[in-house]
Amino acid sequence: MGIRDKPTALVSPWQNGFAERLFGLIRRECVDHIIVFGVMHLRRVLKSYADYYNCVRTHRSLNRDALVTRKIQRTGSIKSHAILAGLHQHYARA
Repeated sequence: MGIRDKPTALVSPWQNGFAERLFGLIRRECVDHIIVFGVMHLRRVLKSYADYYNCVRTHRSLNRDALVTRKIQRTGSIKSHAILAGLHQHYARA
C-alpha cells in the first residue's frame, strides 16, 4: 500500500496536530477545572473523562451522536447525572 511512518521531532508540537488537538481538548474541558491531588487521582479523572468523551459527549462530525451509539429512550422522566463532580452533565430518561 505504500504507507510509511513519519516520525515527528521531540519538541515540535506543530508537527503532530491531531495529538495536540486532543491534549488541548482534555486540558480545556477537564484538567483546567479540577485540582489534582496526585497521580492516582489524575488517572481516575482522565479515565472518567475518557468514559464521558466516548459514551456521553456528542460530536458534530457524528451527527450529534456519541462515539459509542446508544438506543433512543422515548419514555420516562429526564434525570441529570453529574460527571466529574458536576463539571459536565448527562441528561437521560430514567
